[in-house]
Amino acid sequence: MEKTFVMLKSDGLKRGLLGEVISRIEKKGYKVLGLKIQRLTKEQLDKHYYEHLERPYFPSLVEYVTSGPVVHMVIGGDNVISGIRKLNGATDPEKAEMGSIRGDLAINMTKNLIHASDSLENAEREIALYFSPDEIVE
Repeated sequence: MEKTFVMLKSDGLKRGLLGEVISRIEKKGYKVLGLKIQRLTKEQLDKHYYEHLERPYFPSLVEYVTSGPVVHMVIGGDNVISGIRKLNGATDPEKAEMGSIRGDLAINMTKNLIHASDSLENAEREIALYFSPDEIVE
C-alpha cells in the first residue's frame, strides 16, 4: 500500500473543516493510517519546506502555518500520492477544479488549506518528520 503525508493547515482546523476533508479522503477509498494535531515551529517548517527557504513568500508561509494548530495525516491506498494531489486541486484555489478540496473550500493562494506530498520520496521524508513508525496503523 502506498502512503502519503497530508497536512490540514491552520485555517482548515480553525474553520472546522477537518471532518469534511477526512470524509472526502475516505470517500475516495483511502485510509487514514495516522493522525495528530500539532502546533508547528519555524524549525520544523524549515525542514518540511526546505526547498522553499530562499523564496520570497517563505516568511508569510511560516507565519500562516504557525498561526494555529495543524493536522498531520498519513493516508494509504493505491496510487494515493497522485490521487490525493488531484483530490486537493491546484495550489491556487482560483485555478482548482470545483469538486476539489481547494476549489470548494480554500480561500486564496496563501490560505490554500491543505498540503500533500508530491512524490514517494517526499512522502517518506515528510511522514518521518512528524510520525514514528509505531504511530502508523497498517
